[in-house]
Amino acid sequence: MIRIFQIAVLSSLAFWLTGCNGSKQSEPIWEQVKITDLAPSPSGKQPGAQLLKTINFNVYIFEIPAENISTLDNVWPMLHTRPLRFNDYDAFGANSFLAGFGQIPMWNRVAELLRSANGIQAGTISLLLPDNRAQTIAVAGLGKEQTVFYTSNNGSMEGATLGPGQLGLRIKAEKIPGSRGVCKMSAVPVFSPPRRSSIPLLSALEKSGEFLFRPAGFSLKMSPGDFVLLGPEKYDSGQITLGSLFFSKPEGSLFFSELERKGPERKPSVRLFLLVCTGINY
Repeated sequence: MIRIFQIAVLSSLAFWLTGCNGSKQSEPIWEQVKITDLAPSPSGKQPGAQLLKTINFNVYIFEIPAENISTLDNVWPMLHTRPLRFNDYDAFGANSFLAGFGQIPMWNRVAELLRSANGIQAGTISLLLPDNRAQTIAVAGLGKEQTVFYTSNNGSMEGATLGPGQLGLRIKAEKIPGSRGVCKMSAVPVFSPPRRSSIPLLSALEKSGEFLFRPAGFSLKMSPGDFVLLGPEKYDSGQITLGSLFFSKPEGSLFFSELERKGPERKPSVRLFLLVCTGINY
C-alpha cells in the first residue's frame, strides 16, 4: 500500500500542478491522467490567486537512493539545456550541478524513471513571488563553521568559511515588459546565517553575512507549465563541497524496494529539485 502511494505521488504530480479538478478516487491517479489534462489553463492563473500580482512556482524536492543515481543518466537527455542561461556554464558543471528544462507533458516519462529508482517526494513548497522579488528555499543546515569548497568563475577551486546557518536555493522572478504569460526566473545557491531579529536594521546586518554561490546560478524564461529539474552529476558523501552539501544526503532516508517485499530501509540519498511555473498573474 505504501509503495502504491509513492507511485501515485510521483505520477500524478503533473495533474495537480496545474490546478485541474480531481476525478474519481476509486481508480489509481496514474490511470486517470492523460497528456491533455496536463496543460495549464489558458489564463495561466491558479484558482484564488487572480487578485494577487504574483509569479507562482511550486518546488518539489525528490530523493532517490544514491545507489540508483545512474538512473538519472536516462533522465537528463530527455530535457533541454538550450533555454537555460548559466552564470558560468563550466563552473556550473564543475560544481556537480545539472539542470534540464521541460514542459508538463514531458513529466510522465521523467516520473516513470524516478519511480524505477525508488524515488520519494521529500517536500513541496509553493512560492507566490511579487515582481523582482526573491525567496530562499532551505536545502541543508550547517551546524557549525566549516569551509565549503566550490569552483569559481575562473575555474579555480575556492573555499568559503561559513556557518552556522542554512544552505538554500534563492529563486527570483521578474515579469518581462511587453510579454504576457512569460517571466524570467533565476536561481542561485546561497548561504544564510541564522535570522535572530525582525528589526529591519538588524535583519539587514544579518543578511550582509550571506554568501551567494553565483557560479552555480542560472536563469531562463518560463511560462505556466514549464519546469526545470535541478540535480547532481554524482553522489558525494564528503559534505565539504557545494555540490555534496546541496545534493547528497549521507545520513539517508527511508526507501521501499520496488521488487523486494520487505520493510523500509534507510539508504544514503541524493536530492533533486523540480521548479514548476504554475501561474503569472499580471
